[in-house]
Amino acid sequence: MNTTIFEGIGVAMTTPFRNDVIDYEAFRNHIEYLIDNNAQSLIINGTTGESPTLRPEEMREMLRVGVETVNGRIPVIAGTGTNSTSASIELSKYAEGVGADALMLITPYYNKSNQRGLVRHFTAIADSTGLPAVLYNVPGRTGMTIEPGTVRELSGHKNIVALKDAVGDLGYTEEVLKLTDGQNFVLYSGNDDNMHDFVKLGGKGLISVVGNIIPGELQDVYERIQNNDPSAQDKFNRVLPMIEAVQVDVNPIPVKAMTSALGFGNNELRLPLIPLEDETLEDVLNTFRQFREGSLV
Repeated sequence: MNTTIFEGIGVAMTTPFRNDVIDYEAFRNHIEYLIDNNAQSLIINGTTGESPTLRPEEMREMLRVGVETVNGRIPVIAGTGTNSTSASIELSKYAEGVGADALMLITPYYNKSNQRGLVRHFTAIADSTGLPAVLYNVPGRTGMTIEPGTVRELSGHKNIVALKDAVGDLGYTEEVLKLTDGQNFVLYSGNDDNMHDFVKLGGKGLISVVGNIIPGELQDVYERIQNNDPSAQDKFNRVLPMIEAVQVDVNPIPVKAMTSALGFGNNELRLPLIPLEDETLEDVLNTFRQFREGSLV
C-alpha cells in the first residue's frame, strides 16, 4: 500500500504577526494563495512558523484555523514534535481531534537523546494517534541526527510513513532510501537548494521555505523531473536566485520579508529573531520583484 501523504511541494508556512499577535486573517489569505498556486500540502507550526516562540494555545488555534480554512482541499501536516514526549503526544492528539491529516515530528533538541531514546520517543507519539507521521531530521538545529538504521527501524511502525530529510547530505539520503521500503516509507527534502537532485534520487518532494511565495514554480519543477523532462534542470536553475534569497539569513527571517511583501502579515518576527537589516532587505525584495517580473537571468 502506498502511504505517501503528498507528492511534490509541501509548504512550511510562516506565522504572520501584527504587533506580536498572530494575524489570522493574513494566515487564511496566505492559505488561499498557496492552494491557488498549486501547493500540495501545508505544514503548520514548523520551524518556518516560529513554533518555538508560539504559546501552546496559539499552536492549537493555528491548527484549528488552518484545518478549517483548508477544508480538505489539500493535506494539512501539523508540527507537533517537541523535546518533550508527553507534550508532543498531547499536541498530536489535539491535531488529530481538529482534523489534521498528518504529524511532523522533529528530533528532540537540547536534551537530545540517543538512538534508542529516539525510537521510544517517536514510537510513543506514533502510538498515541491514528495519524501518519513524518519524522523530521534537521541536525543543524537539534544537535543530533536520526541515523539511517534508526530510520529503518522506525519505518516499520504502521503510522511512521515518511522522513523530512534536512541533513543536506545526499549520501545520507541514498543510504536511507536503500534501507527503507519506498512504497510504505517516503522521503521529502527539507532543503530547497537540493530539491532537483533529491527528487532525482527517488525523493517524493520537498517541504519548502521558498514555497511560501512560489509554490507553483516549484511544483512545476517537480512534475518535470517526474516526467523526465530535460527542461527540469533549467527550470530549477531559474528559481535558484529565490532560494538563495531566502538563505541570506536564518530561516524564516528572509522569507518573512517576502510574505509580508505579498500582504500576509507584517515583516515581524518574535525574538530572538529580528528582521533583515535595511540593505539586505532591499536586496531580497529586489530579487523577488525581478523574479515576479521575469527579469532574473
